[in-house]
Amino acid sequence: MVISAGGAAGRAATMEGSAGPLSGLLVADFSRILAGPYATMLLADLGPDVVKVEGPGGDDTRTWAPPVHDGVATYYLGVNRNKRSVVLDLTDAGDLLLARRLAQRADVMIQNFRPGALRRFGLDYDTVAAANDRIVYASISGFGAAAGADLPGYDLMVQAASGLMSLTGAADGPPYKAGVAVFDVIAGLHAAVGILAALRHRERSGVGQHVTVDLLSSALSGLVNHASAHVAAGVVPVRMGNAHPSIFPYEPLPTADGELVVIAGNDAQFRTLCRVLGVPELADDPRFRRNQDRTANRDVLRPLLVARLVQRSSEAWFGDLRAAGVPCTPINALDRGVALARELGLDPVVDVDGVPGVRHPVGFSATPPRYDLPPPGLDEHGDELRAWLAG
Repeated sequence: MVISAGGAAGRAATMEGSAGPLSGLLVADFSRILAGPYATMLLADLGPDVVKVEGPGGDDTRTWAPPVHDGVATYYLGVNRNKRSVVLDLTDAGDLLLARRLAQRADVMIQNFRPGALRRFGLDYDTVAAANDRIVYASISGFGAAAGADLPGYDLMVQAASGLMSLTGAADGPPYKAGVAVFDVIAGLHAAVGILAALRHRERSGVGQHVTVDLLSSALSGLVNHASAHVAAGVVPVRMGNAHPSIFPYEPLPTADGELVVIAGNDAQFRTLCRVLGVPELADDPRFRRNQDRTANRDVLRPLLVARLVQRSSEAWFGDLRAAGVPCTPINALDRGVALARELGLDPVVDVDGVPGVRHPVGFSATPPRYDLPPPGLDEHGDELRAWLAG
């Protein structure tokens, strides 16, 4: 372990062997649960020293079990590799002094406390930036720091409030949440992008800035075509089950032994689909010739396609349609999804000192992600970090 003293001449603590694109930077991670830790893990894989500051009880996700791996909650393991953990009780004067010193030495600080909550500790942006004007300080909230500051930032709340749940589920059924905390993940991605942009600005200007991300804004951005339909055309989208409002086919269709996702994203793909299914005449039918025609007449077209698909298995159709270039896939459970990634040569799993995890999603030809440290135990690096901060 190589640790520098911080400051303008070279402030970051770095790990031996690290040569990622962000190596040499120090990230003070005061976040917990998902959005912040996901953002800092994405950054951590790219080389900086990420110091995970935890309260005396530790990150909540340490207790979110089952499932577990060697007794540790897999939820926590999934977003905390390549970090060092130190427990600092901000209500303790000595620990608070160390937390402030960490912020003063850091290149990046990220936190997802309720807006304004860190002001009483002198760890808010204005106070930290007054002592460290190069800091890129990222704040993640649920609903912003203005009128929504009192609302806690739970992903399920944002899925409900943003409109996503109104779009998820069967057309004649109740609203459903997505199967993963999708807006926490999107907000984490947005935070990482914002931090990188602010670091680039610092390279040119010499000063940092405050990066703010909230889950509701991330949700509305992530709703893409549905959000655009409303803000640009006044449309309020509704639940359509697995159907797409603007493309057909673009959904699971029944086969002899299950369902197969079948997509015709343009007219050429539809023509190929019809040829492989043995109904080439459908591509010339004026009701189905163009995408807008197929979308308008989906209730007529769907049973014609299904009548062919139910004659063979999903795997059989998958092989033929894939060979012809028609987008399609069986509906997999997660185990099969990981297995497929392996079969495709994507190497989805990395092992860090016996702790399996999903590899970093971005590839680099010159500066690949690193996998130096497994997710840390609570206060695992506390002694060395407190000694460094006290020096």
